[in-house]
Amino acid sequence: MQHQAASMKRNLFNQDYLDEQFNELEELQDDDNPNFVEEVVNLFFTDSIRLIGSVDIALANEPYDFGRLDDLMHQFKGSSSSIGAKRVKRECSQFQEYCNERNIDGCKRAFQGVKQEYATLKTKLDAYFQAAREAS
Repeated sequence: MQHQAASMKRNLFNQDYLDEQFNELEELQDDDNPNFVEEVVNLFFTDSIRLIGSVDIALANEPYDFGRLDDLMHQFKGSSSSIGAKRVKRECSQFQEYCNERNIDGCKRAFQGVKQEYATLKTKLDAYFQAAREAS
């Protein structure tokens, strides 16, 4: 089982879902707090749901507030960076570029990418943490 968890983690890195920040989080985990990384990632997932909802609302209401959209995506990008969510962070950056161009159609397309990468990462990390728990 430990081999399966290690293989899953390696694939998350090889497929660019995660970056080195995730390893740095794992270095902070110890016997006193054996679920530290999973707890941090779950906080990210919880906060992401709130941010996605806020962006959905902002994209549904004209006139579009590009400053607010950019601020929300900046928060999402920051929390993505904090856990090493590389693909999510990349999509957030694309969204912000469209915000800077005041391109609402581009924002909407990029936001679909953000949501897709977030959902995929969540599924993969949930499976990884499940395998890691079973291995220990």
